Amino acid sequence: MDLKPHIIQLPKILDKRGNLSFFEHPRQLPFSIARTYWIYDVPGGETRGGHAFKEQQEFIVALSGSFDVVLHDGENEQVFSLNRSYYGLYVPQMYWRRMENFSTNSLALIVSDKAYDASDYIREFEEYKRLKND
Repeated sequence: MDLKPHIIQLPKILDKRGNLSFFEHPRQLPFSIARTYWIYDVPGGETRGGHAFKEQQEFIVALSGSFDVVLHDGENEQVFSLNRSYYGLYVPQMYWRRMENFSTNSLALIVSDKAYDASDYIREFEEYKRLKND
């Protein structure tokens, strides 16, 4: 299955007391969740990520504030701006990704289909391009 990165619209339940959104597998997510983490308090001008995963796939949501997710497929780069808590970005395995342009008090929630495994990371872009184009 050759899945591409794409925005997934999440359910939005409107309520005058405050809105609610959620995601579930398999309704919104194409994978079961094995790990959840979040990125916050990113200083101005900093970039997060700068790696790819051999096997892991992720779903990224801006729970608060905004940031850009820059994806590279080995040939082309694509930028996704995340700034609403009712949609997120699906990132398949073998896409180089970095996150940048974090607004003040932004909060990025990331869920993954794999537990943390350092050997799954590709941390050098040239190695990534070599593996991607083999």
